[in-house]
Amino acid sequence: MDREIIGLSSMATRAILAELSERMRRTRGIAVRFESAGGVEIARRIHEGASADLVVLAQGALAGLADEGHLLAGTVRPLWVSEVVAAVPETRPVPSLTSESDLRAALLSAEAIACSTGPSGTALVELIDRLELREALHGRLVQAPPGVSCGTLLASGEADLAFQQRSELTGVPGVVVVGPLPGRTAISSTFGGAVAAGAAEPETAREVLALLGSGMGARAARAGGMEPVRTTA
Repeated sequence: MDREIIGLSSMATRAILAELSERMRRTRGIAVRFESAGGVEIARRIHEGASADLVVLAQGALAGLADEGHLLAGTVRPLWVSEVVAAVPETRPVPSLTSESDLRAALLSAEAIACSTGPSGTALVELIDRLELREALHGRLVQAPPGVSCGTLLASGEADLAFQQRSELTGVPGVVVVGPLPGRTAISSTFGGAVAAGAAEPETAREVLALLGSGMGARAARAGGMEPVRTTA
């Protein structure tokens, strides 16, 4: 077996990558280990020269790293699409989210709204602006620390409504996932992978990346709350 392939990823894909790493170890004899943290933190590590063979992040973050020469040219590929969902503490009534009016009512009735430092948090702020609710919600947004699920803020009582990737809110104790945002307010993020420019095992890293985008990767993604990116012929 070759040396262990090291990957860096954001927290949203942590469970999916852990499952796939174990499958690759069992079925392909490839040793893979991903280190997961907040997307901002992972980008910082890469900028500072962290050693890695693979990188899995939100599409925007990958594009920035590619432009800066931190990723091997031609290896960036989209993998999975993740929808942003709303969640509440299990002790609170579950709001309806069937219409934009429902979403407005849920936002305006919340005392503290948890969001992330990642793409879902950025998209939520942009959505609040589009809904012209910035002034009404001033002071109510609570940003979870990088790498921390917004669900922990719900469970601890620091927030009574949260928006984040489904994979990061599903299964958090004390939290109920309400569902995706309705209609034109829906938010999704695309996560992709690439071989790091300084990869010690670039060919094996390419093989692992291909497996992430294979049917095996698609099945693991669906089980983890994401959907594989649809490709056109």
